[in-house]
Amino acid sequence: MGSMSIVHWMIVVGVVVLLFGKGKISGLMGDVAQGMKSFRKGLQEDDPAETPSLKTQANRSENSPPVAKS
Repeated sequence: MGSMSIVHWMIVVGVVVLLFGKGKISGLMGDVAQGMKSFRKGLQEDDPAETPSLKTQANRSENSPPVAKS
């Protein structure tokens, strides 16, 4: 009784399709996929010139005076 059978899932899917319509659900899924693509593209387009490299960060830490902790 605790688990949902295939008949229960078919009824749930049928109600969702009746409420939202087949076209609206497919359009929503397309919008989600397009958003994921643009997010991934944005991550790949990060400008490497804006982020300092590890070598630059290491040079900065070597040249800076030691900081006393209290």
